[in-house]
Amino acid sequence: MSSDFQSTESDTFPIPDIVPIFPLPTTVFFPETYLPLHIFEPRYREMVRQASAQGDCIGMALLKEGWEDEYEGSPPIYPIGCVGRIISSHKLPDGRFNIVLQGLHRCTFEEQEVSTPYRQAQIIPYAQRGAASLDTETRINLEQVTQEYLTWKKAHELCQVIASGKLTDSILVHNLSAGLDLSPVEKQFLLESGHLVQQARRLIDLIRFKLADLRTAQG
Repeated sequence: MSSDFQSTESDTFPIPDIVPIFPLPTTVFFPETYLPLHIFEPRYREMVRQASAQGDCIGMALLKEGWEDEYEGSPPIYPIGCVGRIISSHKLPDGRFNIVLQGLHRCTFEEQEVSTPYRQAQIIPYAQRGAASLDTETRINLEQVTQEYLTWKKAHELCQVIASGKLTDSILVHNLSAGLDLSPVEKQFLLESGHLVQQARRLIDLIRFKLADLRTAQG
């Protein structure tokens, strides 16, 4: 997880109604985070070329369990994902791409019938129910449990970033959700939270479970 957190300009960036979908088995994308991707499959090379010409947006979705047998086709995805903006794109001599996505908005994907080799979906903004900021108690609890966990993991630099108090509530919650060593299904559980406070509380519970496992493992 990078400590170079920045705020997003998603409120002013225009997002197309229909975007390409890039489904992956282990990646859950969050708003206000940055995701580097290496694009090597021919269908997704075309996806990047088209997205770059038609709005710079790509939707990231998590593949559901059992995707392996259908990977070359259209295996099921979780319907809630995140749409991102291509903020960096570098084409390699052999046609592959290295790109970086900036997370814009959570959304629900409604897949479309298309002739392209990659999937596309209409995106519907995922309505957030509740406050867009954390209450003081939840913020303190999240900072404390995270710093305790990161101390166990010897991630002292990240502890200092969190202790600085300079991160907004949403940047803190989204980047911890994306960057901590949680399973893809756990991260999807966080992404599908109804509002930021619920996401923070779910994150606190998951970190506490991991702390309990660490204590048990060390006797």
